[in-house]
Amino acid sequence: MIKLLLPVLLSAIAFDAAAQAPAAGPSERSPWGIGVAAAVSDSPYAGEGTRVIPIPLLSYEGERFYFRGVTAGWRFVDTATFEFSALAKARFDGFDVDDDLDRGQLARNGIDADLLEDRKRGLDVGVGMEWSGRAGELQLELLTDATDRSGGQEASLQYGYPLRVGGGVLTPIVGATWWSGDMADYYYGTLREEVARGVADYRPGAVTTPHAGVSFFRPLGRTWSLVGSLRYSQLPDAITDSPLVDPGTDGSASMFIGVSRGFTPWWLRRR
Repeated sequence: MIKLLLPVLLSAIAFDAAAQAPAAGPSERSPWGIGVAAAVSDSPYAGEGTRVIPIPLLSYEGERFYFRGVTAGWRFVDTATFEFSALAKARFDGFDVDDDLDRGQLARNGIDADLLEDRKRGLDVGVGMEWSGRAGELQLELLTDATDRSGGQEASLQYGYPLRVGGGVLTPIVGATWWSGDMADYYYGTLREEVARGVADYRPGAVTTPHAGVSFFRPLGRTWSLVGSLRYSQLPDAITDSPLVDPGTDGSASMFIGVSRGFTPWWLRRR
């Protein structure tokens, strides 16, 4: 399985920046966007290391409905300073034991890889809120696992302050993400069925992960856009002490850069 934990989050940030950037008037740009990006991330999981991953970009910004990469939303409230949306977001956290993890490192952590199960992808649903003004932008998301992979919940709070730089928008970002015990136990703990096979019992419980970074958006003419971001997450001890994680890990960094082009779908051109 392709590991997309942090790159997916970064793509969502980049699409948010593209959607909000005032560098070009909305009437001048298509609500549809398509492009390609590359992400470099270091995974905390044992032996997974650093990956360079190509990511297709697809976005749509309508009056109510929008789609940004792995996130779809419906705006119930949309004013100049406040937005409230229902959300559905794909979750790519987790791993395939055989493809992603290093058996030797797991063994040094006291874990027999043959006794582990994959941690699967899922779909979260919930709500998102955003406040914007002269003081910056504040975003809050409350999500729950709709596929019952972990049965857990996530809450994330993020603040950004957009700055006009070089014809684009540079947004420094700080925030934190909270995972419920069920979610953290599924992705970074050991499962009950694994413990029954002889794996050490480890459950991190609820965790909060702070992060900081920067996103960038710049229009390139009428149809093209450049998007990018950098992000560093400081992992809590409950995660770094997990036997599924590389020893000595204390954080995780990612870089994302891509280009997107506005376009008109073929079925609309016929009208």
